[in-house]
Amino acid sequence: MIEGKKLLLAEDDNLLAALLRYRLEKGGYQVSLSKDGKEVKEYLAEEVPDIIVSDIMMPYFSGIELIDFVRNELGSKTPIIIISSAGNEENVLTAFELGANDFISKPVSPSELIVRVKRELNNTKI
Repeated sequence: MIEGKKLLLAEDDNLLAALLRYRLEKGGYQVSLSKDGKEVKEYLAEEVPDIIVSDIMMPYFSGIELIDFVRNELGSKTPIIIISSAGNEENVLTAFELGANDFISKPVSPSELIVRVKRELNNTKI
């Protein structure tokens, strides 16, 4: 069952963050929002989400650094979906090499994001 799953949304664009949060919450997810890398680290020190959705370009701590932190410092297998307008091949390959589960180029369709989040949660055996 997906409803009630905890999702960390790391996005510094306030309008996009509000839209995605609204749609994800409407889809039954408990969404915590972080607007920069410092807030992401603070959240992860206290809470373990069921899935992380992160922009690649954020202040203080990029999405790439987030993947490395979650996989290597925390040792977590929490699914990570990266969303980015910087969807060049290098960023995509680096994200996947570090352990991202999925990569979506902006503009992000909230409906597509929900389908991908649901797919990752259904594939995860934690």
